[in-house]
Amino acid sequence: MPARSKAQRIATAIAEHHPEQLYARNRELAKMSQSQLHDFAATKEKGLPRHVKKTPNRYGQIGKR
Repeated sequence: MPARSKAQRIATAIAEHHPEQLYARNRELAKMSQSQLHDFAATKEKGLPRHVKKTPNRYGQIGKR
């Protein structure tokens, strides 16, 4: 599964190679398998947005995506 944004790709690359440097809010990335981290980190950045905005679900609430 490819990364959806440049920020996500960078965070997974850090989690893959230097997990001790992750911010506390990104510690969950360290629980992913190495193959998943590699798939996200190996995504080409051309055409990816810097960040992906959170979108409201069908009930109008903003949820995790």
